[in-house]
Amino acid sequence: MLRMESANQDVDGRPIQTRVEDSGGVKYGKAFDLLRNWIEGNLEIYKPDLRRLLWPVFVYAFLELVSEWYPKESRTFFNSYREMFENEHENDMRALQAIALPEHVHENQIAKIYHSQRYRVTLSQTAFYNLIGFLEHKEKEGGAVLVSLIQTRLTVVTVERTAEEQFSLARLIERAEQPENFPAEDEGIPGHNPGSANITQGAGTTVLTRLKLGHITLDQESRQDVLGDLQDEDKANPPAPGQPSLVEAFEQRIKREESEDVPGRTELPPRPPPLARDIAMEVQRMKENRDRFRISSRTGGVGPGVSVTMFTFHNTNDSITCLDFSADYRLVAAGFDMHYIRVWSLDGSPLPGPPQPDDQDTRPTASHRLIGHSGPVYNVSFAPATPSSDKQNITACKYLLSCSADMSVRLWSLESWACVVVYKGHDGPVWDVTWGPYGHYFLTGSLDRTARLWSTDRVDYLRLFVGHDRDVDHVCFHPNNAYVFTGSCDKMVRMWLVTNGYPVRMFTGHAGNITALACSPDGKILASADDSGTIILWDLAPGKLLKRMRGHGKGGIWSLTWSVESTVIVSGGADGTVRVWDVQLPNDASGQGKVVGEGGAGQKIDGTTQVSNVPGAGGKKKAKEVVVTSDQISAFPTKKSPVYKVMFTQQNLVLAGGAYLP
Repeated sequence: MLRMESANQDVDGRPIQTRVEDSGGVKYGKAFDLLRNWIEGNLEIYKPDLRRLLWPVFVYAFLELVSEWYPKESRTFFNSYREMFENEHENDMRALQAIALPEHVHENQIAKIYHSQRYRVTLSQTAFYNLIGFLEHKEKEGGAVLVSLIQTRLTVVTVERTAEEQFSLARLIERAEQPENFPAEDEGIPGHNPGSANITQGAGTTVLTRLKLGHITLDQESRQDVLGDLQDEDKANPPAPGQPSLVEAFEQRIKREESEDVPGRTELPPRPPPLARDIAMEVQRMKENRDRFRISSRTGGVGPGVSVTMFTFHNTNDSITCLDFSADYRLVAAGFDMHYIRVWSLDGSPLPGPPQPDDQDTRPTASHRLIGHSGPVYNVSFAPATPSSDKQNITACKYLLSCSADMSVRLWSLESWACVVVYKGHDGPVWDVTWGPYGHYFLTGSLDRTARLWSTDRVDYLRLFVGHDRDVDHVCFHPNNAYVFTGSCDKMVRMWLVTNGYPVRMFTGHAGNITALACSPDGKILASADDSGTIILWDLAPGKLLKRMRGHGKGGIWSLTWSVESTVIVSGGADGTVRVWDVQLPNDASGQGKVVGEGGAGQKIDGTTQVSNVPGAGGKKKAKEVVVTSDQISAFPTKKSPVYKVMFTQQNLVLAGGAYLP
């Protein structure tokens, strides 16, 4: 009997600790190491899912250590593993770092959210059963500690593997081949995950602001004017056999728009009364829309045939900073780091110039230089326009916006080729500027961490959008003009209501700085890209991530554009390629990412063809391999020409522009 009682005691009579949970403050560190080492030694197809357990276990273990009054052990635990999560959960890590005492757990806003809510994690059933079996087997080594945390702090949702879901075997294998340096969309705490931007709701709420994403219908008077012009156009140019008339196409569009959930007039910024030019632009858009080349999503593994026209600028000495094409397809503008802008005609025809004194050369040229900024020009944006079918060019592009390091935005007239207005208000360089879908309003983003809404008839800004932790690098409008989007190097994308500047969505999931934004023409999906070469599609209504697409190489993606049907995206980037992507979610999970080389030498890479080596820009040096997801339909490499701008026309042709950098 005495031998049995002394079996768990040392020579001094103190009890020997045989279970990790009895080892005091170090138990959580031992348990976390046990879980991490087991996950990293597991099968590759299960690692992406199982790694999603590490973040919540880390957070709750740290909070438990602080709550149980282990200040030294809690700080050691936090510092030992912080590097694993700083890239993915930068903001939460910054908030948790300040926690040292039990009182802080109940005072810190982020800690309160985690401490009062369960963290949701979705795992495949096979991975979950594998985890439970391991924890039961390692109960004494730390499994019991982990089981306690999972039972009390986590909500684990198990999903069966099926051919059409993200947890199918093929999908798991595909994900295992890609770097998992981003947070999963379907995990987290309600109200503290992608899509939530409610600042007036309590912690943990799942309530999202209702969005009205439908297109704005024309007022009755404008509708009648457009209808009359379309009737005249149908009489002058009857539709081809089997083709609907312009009037029929317009009536179908009106019926579709009336059935959508559209914002009311009070939920939109006021617009000036429509002019004859606005009516003419609507008529021209209807003509282009009816006669366009229609692009559907990929079917049967065969992608749509997208045509790309590439405009390459030579002898630039890497001085071009930005490009934009006019919506009437007549002009292209480039901003330079030498403080000026140059505008060319796309077809090389002479551009009309301003009146000149008699003693100066008045011969027409194919380009004009716009001088006025005192710093590098970071972006240019043409005003909305359409190709003009009459000699008066009533719908041609009339204005150009530019932003610069001199903290100003300038409005240029393309008739007098002079600066009309200078807009000042930002406290730092202005990185981006873009027109609203109907003109009149425009949006800017700056180093001062704000975005600002302006109108052309006022020199002061109308609305201030504040919320990003770092520079607002990219901005764009929703097609109905009721919302705007901002992207920042804090790796977040935010959606704002224009009328009051209220944030309605916040999208987190990028592992790099945001480098491009584009909203789909149907207003339902936002595409965002980062400098790691990833494109993410967001479903705006529920605020959910739809999917990620990878394929671009180093340097990031600089421009995105949507097809008219919102079924295809085209991207251009620093790797010198124009890539075409399928927006639709795959019907099966059979497609796996392919490994290809970066760069190109003029050949087309098709997403359905296995490519093992594509020559890179480095010549003899072997190109770095990148993963191309199955969403890529095709890619068009250039010869050492980074692509600054891509743009779908209203007839579904693609314009692309870049500078040759030998």
